[in-house]
Amino acid sequence: MKPDIRFLFSHPAHFVACGFGSGLSPVAPGTAGTLAAWLSYPMIKPFFSDLGFLAFLTAAFIIGAFAAGRTGRALGVSDHGAIVWDEIVPFWLVLLITPETFLWQLAAFIWFRFFDISKPQPARWIDGHMKHGFGVMLDDLVAAGYPAGAGPVQGGFQWIRNWSSFRFASVKFCSNGS
Repeated sequence: MKPDIRFLFSHPAHFVACGFGSGLSPVAPGTAGTLAAWLSYPMIKPFFSDLGFLAFLTAAFIIGAFAAGRTGRALGVSDHGAIVWDEIVPFWLVLLITPETFLWQLAAFIWFRFFDISKPQPARWIDGHMKHGFGVMLDDLVAAGYPAGAGPVQGGFQWIRNWSSFRFASVKFCSNGS
């Protein structure tokens, strides 16, 4: 079955799983979904602290597992190409730890698409063996971890360092003797 606009709006799960319509792209729907994530990130992220955004991503992952499962059953293919929520949520996570400049984010976009398409282990095993909504979401979440190791999102280490400094600021303050 080839999903269309009617299918997209036939159930809220289809609307979410198909990335609010980006998954209906006739060419490279996964790339279209990742691009939708990139374009929507600056509109969504300002409403959250970093930790709040991680909580949002957790909820989006859980909702996505349900939506991907239901949509996959309706389409007769567990990981149909039109299901792109599994690209959107992990790429939001990648963007969270990527420096907020165009070139860094472009590099993260390219690396994420490379690893999402090539699916090195263990993402490939998950993709091949977990044929349900959770598996659909999980393989791309695992693939999102590779760009951090590949280099273009090294800003994530700065995010962790900044968060750690903030978290332990009171300890440093107290050690001054003040």
